[in-house]
Amino acid sequence: MSSPADLIDHEPFFEARRKVFPKAVNGAFRRLKWIIMAVTLTIYYVTPWLRWDRGPYAPDQAALVDIANRRFYLFQIEIWPHEFYYVAGMLIMAGIGLFLVTSAVGRAWCGYACPQTVWTDLFVHIERLIDGDRNAQFRLEKAPWGPAKTARRVAKHTAWLVIAMATGGAWIFYFADAPTLARALFSGTAPFVAYATVGVLTFTTYALGGLMREQVCIYMCPWPRIQAAMMDEQSLAVTYKDWRGEPRAKGLKRTHDLSALADNPDTRIGDCIDCNACVAVCPTGIDIREGPQIGCITCGLCIDACDEIMAKVGRPPKLIGYVTEADAAIARQGGTPVDALRRLFRPRTLAYFCVWGAIGLAMLFALGNRTRLDLSVTQNRNPEWVRLASGDIRNGYIVKLRNMEQRPRTLELGISGLAGARLWRDMGDRDAATATLRVDVGADQVLPVSVFVAGPAAGAEHHDIAFTVRALDAEGATARQTSRFSRPAIAGGAQ
Repeated sequence: MSSPADLIDHEPFFEARRKVFPKAVNGAFRRLKWIIMAVTLTIYYVTPWLRWDRGPYAPDQAALVDIANRRFYLFQIEIWPHEFYYVAGMLIMAGIGLFLVTSAVGRAWCGYACPQTVWTDLFVHIERLIDGDRNAQFRLEKAPWGPAKTARRVAKHTAWLVIAMATGGAWIFYFADAPTLARALFSGTAPFVAYATVGVLTFTTYALGGLMREQVCIYMCPWPRIQAAMMDEQSLAVTYKDWRGEPRAKGLKRTHDLSALADNPDTRIGDCIDCNACVAVCPTGIDIREGPQIGCITCGLCIDACDEIMAKVGRPPKLIGYVTEADAAIARQGGTPVDALRRLFRPRTLAYFCVWGAIGLAMLFALGNRTRLDLSVTQNRNPEWVRLASGDIRNGYIVKLRNMEQRPRTLELGISGLAGARLWRDMGDRDAATATLRVDVGADQVLPVSVFVAGPAAGAEHHDIAFTVRALDAEGATARQTSRFSRPAIAGGAQ
């Protein structure tokens, strides 16, 4: 009997990685992956270069995260810092959308649209283009180093690095004007943070998409563990139909031999011929016939591969297909499973969809009805009040006027709730104080205005007041902010 020490000396705790070389395959799911890859990569690389005319006072980049001016632009939508709840709403919608997709079709996000999947798929195709398909890659891996192998390795990793660098470069274009930043990058005049960001994203894309690949999905990503809690017996998942495929007819290749055996009740065999085509095309290298496992990203490539083999041996397609656990149990007992589309419309998925839709409608309603004018008021504390020669009490305030339109506006600032109150700007003449002030605010700007308010000395120590601002243009938007007016605690006291 081996002692623990012997096991430590001879048995490794972790299995060494076995490289995965997925075989090329054609089929409906492969075409779907091609389409999603093309769409997502096009959106990522092209969006920063799209233009959107917002007038002469705002940037014309369609999608821009303007950190310097604290703005987020997406076509006609402009998000200010105090409106960050819109971004929070979009993130909540994205999370609920993932819950909806997972409860309906399992890890479909992982299999088709996850950035790790998209870039890994792209890198795999580049590798296949340079090194050849699966068998050629195995031969090249085992071949001794020489000029041919070295040239292929250099070409492959150079292509990967170019794609990774383009990925990092595209990302920084979302944070500045893309054409201007591109010229600065290539001329060497861009900020250091731009080059550092490109370098970090180049390394991570190259390492995760080219070198680590399936290890990210199996070991690093927490999403598969979370998904296990969101899937149930009604969730569609890529499933090997063992009730139809077993026992396997290993080695039988000829269509007429297989059909004769499969149709003879005395020599009953399954449709699976143990060709391992499903394993060969899997991007994570698993065998779907072993049942549900964390390495399956439900990309459907094994379905395409198996359908090709079933067509060649004259058996019905979809030996591997999208099936729920509940339908699998029905089929094993000889029953008729429920149609897959009907499985999508059930209380759980409908509840997710209703919540997702309600949040989206609420955000659209808020966007459509939000005001483009706002103000905030801060009372000066040092000194809190000053007694004027006339006997009135003066308070000071900093009023920030926010013009969220893409044009300059003239605003009228007033005060209410304090009888006989007068206000004037700090650089203005106190004798010319009036009930309202007119202030010009530039397009898409926040203008801090220092104002004084004078009111009667008699009254409560702290009196509630309200500042109001009104746009003097055709839109005529208004905004209101409450504050307070302070007086000495004892009437007639001196500062």
